[in-house]
Amino acid sequence: MSSKVTPASETTNPEEIYAKHQKVYPRQVTGIFANLRVLGVLVLLGLYYIVPWLRWDGHQAVLFDLPARKFYIFSLTFWPQDFIYLALLLIIAALALFFFTALAGRLWCGYACPQTVWTEVFLWFERQIEGDRNKQIKLDKAPFSARKFRIKATKHLVWLVFSAWTGLTFVGYFTPIASLWTALLNLSLGPWETFWIIFYGFATYGNAGWMREQVCIYMCPYARFQSAMFDKDTLIISYDDKRGEPRGSRKKSADSKALGLGDCVDCTLCVQVCPTGIDIRNGLQYQCIGCAACIDVCDDVMDKMGYPKGLVRYTTQHAMDGKQTHVIRPRMIVYAVLLVFITSALFYSMITRMPLRLDIIRDRNALYRETTEGMVENIYTLKIINMDGKPHTYHLEVDGLEGLKLINQRGDIEVPSGEVITVPVRVQIDPINLKHTGADINFHLQAVDKPELSLIEKGRFIGPVMQ
Repeated sequence: MSSKVTPASETTNPEEIYAKHQKVYPRQVTGIFANLRVLGVLVLLGLYYIVPWLRWDGHQAVLFDLPARKFYIFSLTFWPQDFIYLALLLIIAALALFFFTALAGRLWCGYACPQTVWTEVFLWFERQIEGDRNKQIKLDKAPFSARKFRIKATKHLVWLVFSAWTGLTFVGYFTPIASLWTALLNLSLGPWETFWIIFYGFATYGNAGWMREQVCIYMCPYARFQSAMFDKDTLIISYDDKRGEPRGSRKKSADSKALGLGDCVDCTLCVQVCPTGIDIRNGLQYQCIGCAACIDVCDDVMDKMGYPKGLVRYTTQHAMDGKQTHVIRPRMIVYAVLLVFITSALFYSMITRMPLRLDIIRDRNALYRETTEGMVENIYTLKIINMDGKPHTYHLEVDGLEGLKLINQRGDIEVPSGEVITVPVRVQIDPINLKHTGADINFHLQAVDKPELSLIEKGRFIGPVMQ
């Protein structure tokens, strides 16, 4: 008995495994959620493009000056030593993402994600140049012509100009944007500025102009692990199949119950407006970014048909099953408490932050020494770090033991902004006043021109063994 092995190429159609990407043509939609998305785009992009041009106290309001290791955020100046604030900010961002996802699903993806925001702008340009959804489909199917080339070239030119502006603005957060524009006009941009403008510009052009929903579906990890943050009390966009099925087209005057139909008229508009091209009627899918465009268009159709709105709506799995929804639940309480605690700690730390640091290093060669005058002396190396945005002159004093004497040959210490100055000092005391072999002393450092800029750091004074 013989058997024949059939080659895989004869049993499997490669097209069934590797589906060719079909371009999505999102239909323009109006409604409350569409208005919220437009508002989000205007606010977020407005901040992105305007903030670099704001001035504050003689410098760019928000500037991350990497060569100078200075990070300006309005009246605050941060240094690499303040890295802890960035760590706290990232933790807050992660917790906020968990909190709002558990509460209302993919709010971030639908309204605030940079991919969503810039894609909305690119879609708007496309509609202004090529027309609405039907005109875009017709143009793409049309044979090549001078008119088609002109329209497509105009669209891509606008996209490229906007992308270049986006890249230039991005670099403007790291290089003063006024000097950046001057260098651009004079064709004297540096190699790193040129590289990052081109890189970020083409990233914007490629992601928002070409890949669009593919970034959300295939590249973004958030779509993959969001289900771990969902539960049956999380707000999701859902189609009410109990009310909508069986679906079918009908006239407005028709009696749907007599026809045995549900409220869904099978207009497919919910599919046409979806930026990722899914059918919400098939249930919750990881491709859904929560933009709520399907809610707006379905409510509009229901209103025209005279049916109640909400066939597609924000709801929860418990609500769909006829159970009570619990907004306040253990995970929400944990997220909220952590958010409030860490955010409060961050703001308190920033408000009470002293842009001055003093490091005290005792001389390791000798614990102490006795002077010819019979005094006990300790030698210290002080490192003064001025983390303020302006230079200051500091006055140094020491106390903690009776009769302490500070010998600082430099006198008042001038420290430029962002600089570290090393100052050797000697501290002396009459051994009569030294009750123990070791004692804590306090170094007081205060800005002469700004008295509120001061701090106290403890040091250790070592003396001989007392008899």
